[in-house]
Amino acid sequence: MTKKPKKPHKVPIENHKTASWANIQNVKEKSNVPIPSENEVINAKEWVEENKK
Repeated sequence: MTKKPKKPHKVPIENHKTASWANIQNVKEKSNVPIPSENEVINAKEWVEENKK
């Protein structure tokens, strides 16, 4: 059985420009986890609360 080669995506599936981690305030040393600014966390929380189903 032969597998078909995967085609690269021309358009990104998700837009990460407005994600809360897009504006990283700092990064944890050992885990390299990005920490967003407080303003970005507040914006993300408001967005989630407004878009509840």
